[in-house]
Amino acid sequence: MKITILSIALLTLLSITGYAQSNYAVTGSAIDTSEKKALQNTTIMILNAKDSTLSKFSRADGDGAFRINNLNAGKFILVMSYPGYADYTEDFILDGKTEPIHNFGKISLVLKSRLLKDVIIKGQVTAIKVKGDTTEFNAKAYVIQPNDKVEDLIRQFPGIQVDKDGKITAQGQTVNKVLLDGEEFFGDDPTLVTKNIRADMVDKVQLYDKKSDQATFTGIDDGVKTKTLNIKLKDGKKSGYFGKADFGIGTDKYYTGQLLFNKFQNKEKFSLYGTAANTGKTGLSWDDAQKYADGSAPTFEDGGVYYVGGGDDLYYTGEGIPKAKTSGAHYDNKWDSDKYAVNSNYKLGALDIDGTKRTVSQNNLPGRVINSNTSQESHNSTFRQKIDATLTIKLDTTSNLKIAVDGTYKHLKSKTTTVDTNRRGDNTLLNISNNDLSNDRDQHIFNASTFYTKKLKKKGRTLSALVSASSNDDQSTGYLKSNLAYFDTTGTLTRNEPTDQYKTSHNKNTTLNTNITYTEPLTKEFSVIFNYGLNVNNGSSDRRAYSKAAAGNNYDVLVDSLSNYFKLNQLSNQAGAVINYTKGKTVINFGTKASDVSFKQINEYTDEILKRHFINWNPQAMVSYKFSQQQTVRLSYNGNTNQPSINQIQPVKNNNNPLYVILGNPDLTPSFRNSFDGYFNSYKVLSGQSIYLSANYSFTTNPIVNNTATDAGGKTTVQYFNLHGKSPHNFNVYADLGRKIKGPDINVGIGGSIYGNTSYNMVKNDINASNQLNTTNAINYSGRINVNKYVENKYSFYLSGGPTYSINQSSLQAISNSNGGGFNGYGGFNGYLPHQFEIGTDVNYTYTAKTAALPQGFRSTIWNATLAKYFFKEKSLKLSATVNDLLNQNNGFNRYASGSVITEERYTTIKRYFMFSITYDFTKMTAGSTK
Repeated sequence: MKITILSIALLTLLSITGYAQSNYAVTGSAIDTSEKKALQNTTIMILNAKDSTLSKFSRADGDGAFRINNLNAGKFILVMSYPGYADYTEDFILDGKTEPIHNFGKISLVLKSRLLKDVIIKGQVTAIKVKGDTTEFNAKAYVIQPNDKVEDLIRQFPGIQVDKDGKITAQGQTVNKVLLDGEEFFGDDPTLVTKNIRADMVDKVQLYDKKSDQATFTGIDDGVKTKTLNIKLKDGKKSGYFGKADFGIGTDKYYTGQLLFNKFQNKEKFSLYGTAANTGKTGLSWDDAQKYADGSAPTFEDGGVYYVGGGDDLYYTGEGIPKAKTSGAHYDNKWDSDKYAVNSNYKLGALDIDGTKRTVSQNNLPGRVINSNTSQESHNSTFRQKIDATLTIKLDTTSNLKIAVDGTYKHLKSKTTTVDTNRRGDNTLLNISNNDLSNDRDQHIFNASTFYTKKLKKKGRTLSALVSASSNDDQSTGYLKSNLAYFDTTGTLTRNEPTDQYKTSHNKNTTLNTNITYTEPLTKEFSVIFNYGLNVNNGSSDRRAYSKAAAGNNYDVLVDSLSNYFKLNQLSNQAGAVINYTKGKTVINFGTKASDVSFKQINEYTDEILKRHFINWNPQAMVSYKFSQQQTVRLSYNGNTNQPSINQIQPVKNNNNPLYVILGNPDLTPSFRNSFDGYFNSYKVLSGQSIYLSANYSFTTNPIVNNTATDAGGKTTVQYFNLHGKSPHNFNVYADLGRKIKGPDINVGIGGSIYGNTSYNMVKNDINASNQLNTTNAINYSGRINVNKYVENKYSFYLSGGPTYSINQSSLQAISNSNGGGFNGYGGFNGYLPHQFEIGTDVNYTYTAKTAALPQGFRSTIWNATLAKYFFKEKSLKLSATVNDLLNQNNGFNRYASGSVITEERYTTIKRYFMFSITYDFTKMTAGSTK
């Protein structure tokens, strides 16, 4: 007779536990009272309570009776398992105070199909299962209050944190994708699922690293992964409609509003939403902030507008006062026995941000220091609309076709006024820069792809083809008006450098990528995957600056030193092979891809043509071992060649900040990044103990870095170049341990992380001086203890906090470091009072200590509180009064280091306000059809 997965996992431990001899025994019988029958062959297990290891096991006889002899004294757990029935568990103790034979009597197991929400049994629901690389959380094992949303549910999961903005961090990594029943819901906008889908609709939540379509099809890892949550709905919650309306009005003209409607009919889903707010709740995705790290976000060249080059959504970073309006529609469906599937989205949004910023920075140069104070006022506005659609067709039982298209239009406007005052190390005035920059920008983005997969007759033999194309057209116009005043050591003005220019920019990029993949099984354990791809990438950058004639009012004089028209065409042929080995609990694969790349650089102003040729390598290796169904370890390596971008190559100055001029370098060559990753994941079902460990180390050879030259007047010129003989590196280590304490029924966890990097740049103290290598070391340490408890219909609370310590040190000025400690903590409490009243409060505490380079520290306590009254049995109507930032301490703060410069920012952000809100949740869900 088959036994459950839980039984198999526990029985595998038998070989290492052995049998202990003693005089204790346990007896009992397993029955189904509703069916009036004995449950023959029920699996009976005795576990050690301390660590959930197996002590003894047996099976029930034909009458359902069991007896297990020769048990030691101690604390144990009885586990009874029978196919189709809920597992039964019970703690017990064998010691001098108990009888030698512990009789459990008749134990009734309950059919899973007959379990009702109001049935209370001694058996506990398995909260977590680890299935290979997937961790699955069972929603039934957690407390769900009326009108809780998905984010309220996942806050209870060990190893997962959800911040006040809805950003999800799981196992030390940001979750960038949330799926609904395996399908995208409003594209890459996780909060539209986590903040709006009701928690009582959820059956399971799966956490895993989503592989690329290619890797999912072949089963061979290609190193492309996205941390993903998949929300699986209950069968009875897939037909009907639900949604909510939320409106609030507050003091100081703050307001918020949201409408959401969802209609599900089995596999067909239709949704609409709209939001309007100036409280920072844009209704948009928080994950775009992570994409800024790739360098695609603009600097003040575009007036400080926050956007993602080619990305999906707008994003409010917390800086300035925002006004946001967004709306969207979603539709997905499967029909004809799932032969056809479609998923489509449309989004419309506008975001205006007004803000001020004060910046203090220290530039550590060889033999001297420049201290800067900057004040800035900005107004930024962005309008965005996007449409996307994906069609999947099962052509037959062996082949599939997936077609995806998306298009985005963005219009961005910005105006920034900056006053920058720089002083020498002895505090004498060096220069003052007054800068007004405006920009008007239009961006058109289009992507399309077709992915065909075919399983051939021989098992494991597959063929797939991918064709993708993209286009990005980006045009902008703007004005730069500035004056740069220089002073000698006595504070006397020596000269002025005024600038009055009209600027245009037109960047275009088109790509065509193809890839054919063939998988061949060599033996039962070994297989090989071959691939070939042809890739075309054509880009151009046309930048022009115009000034006024001496006696004219029109901008009609081309500034040659700031203008250029540059093209970069790339053709590459890529081929590769990967060997895969799978046997039992072990998976190993290794291989490489090689690309023959031809570059053609064209300077349209000078007719200069530069042709270059490279061979790129992309090696990879991975080994994974499953100790058990609940315990996995994985190690991997990936190597990637990184080409210089057209903005890094284009040999034209960018003077939008007169004190910081950027110059491209057409002689750049590719860099190569080596990355090593590993993780260990373990979960013990009955003790509720979870362990997650991960580590990453990467280093880059032939890196593209900055060559920075600062003249005597304080003006800095930066040019990119390849640094030989040095390899910048990054590392991080993350650990998380969680466990449920059964006595007080509290979830506790402890975690920590270390991440850091070593980077390099060349620095000149004067334009004519020699280069000096600057090494910047940055390391961040953090620790965290978290506690949470949920008592249904009474109260819930969560606490998390711990110390931090950061090291930011430049080799050129070792004593002027930015090393300092800090502390971050947050917590929340919800109490459920009589007459459907509820109180809630949350606190977020931040402390950053002063450093040698930045002598001012930062401390803030942001305390929010809410009193709510619910109406109706389902608590579908809520009236609430909220105080945001009760102590009025929400002051924007940021500290970071880049090259030889250490910077601290303080900026305006949303302050204290009182708001009255009304929220109505409506739902009508049925089991629907099973078709």
